[in-house]
Amino acid sequence: MKKITIILILLLTQLGFSQSTADFFTKSDAFFKSYVVNGKVKYNAIKKDPVALNELLDMAATITVSKSEPKTYQAFYINAYNLAVIKGIVTKYPVKSPLNIKGFFDKTTYNLGGKVTTLNDLENKILRKNFPNEARFHFALVCAGLGCPPIIPEAYKPSVLGKQLQRQTVKALNNPSFIRVKGKKVQLSQIFEWYKEDFTRNGSEIDYVNTFRKEKIPSGAKVSYYPYDWSLNRVK
Repeated sequence: MKKITIILILLLTQLGFSQSTADFFTKSDAFFKSYVVNGKVKYNAIKKDPVALNELLDMAATITVSKSEPKTYQAFYINAYNLAVIKGIVTKYPVKSPLNIKGFFDKTTYNLGGKVTTLNDLENKILRKNFPNEARFHFALVCAGLGCPPIIPEAYKPSVLGKQLQRQTVKALNNPSFIRVKGKKVQLSQIFEWYKEDFTRNGSEIDYVNTFRKEKIPSGAKVSYYPYDWSLNRVK
């Protein structure tokens, strides 16, 4: 009888875990669909009615995800990062740039997945450290600046995460404003400079970019980095 009780408790726990993550992804999807337009965020509208955002972050605080289910883990924390960025902006809105908010990336904390973390630690210690070969994170994590690849009007979901990351990476690396090619010279986003190790594990930065490009960049192209645009990615 005791053994049956333990099994029932484990099954109910797993059911609750599954249900909470499913609810989180469903409600996150509805939120992003409502407040993201053409890669930009309706911060003003969220500021006026923050109920949905606050509900999602409250949910994210109580959800537990495991690295043993990597797609769920990654999708949860990508969404959590993007929601936390939006929360950080909305809290101080109106603001022209995330850099105008002191400690935006390294001091302000959020309770996500039962852990108190900053945006920097979420990106570097929770995602990049645990999945060092997944550089496509950089095209999904949106820092609120226009220099970032655009935020998408949907949640990242475990069942289609690979396709979503691939789509966003291909989109960014074929965008002439993001990868600026002129003859044998190429200007890359400073994302490639800041996280160089992520993009050069199996070759050069050009090798990485060409993996996703339709029109390949010459292997001997001279690489430089254009200044990052930290202007707020807001819907005007």
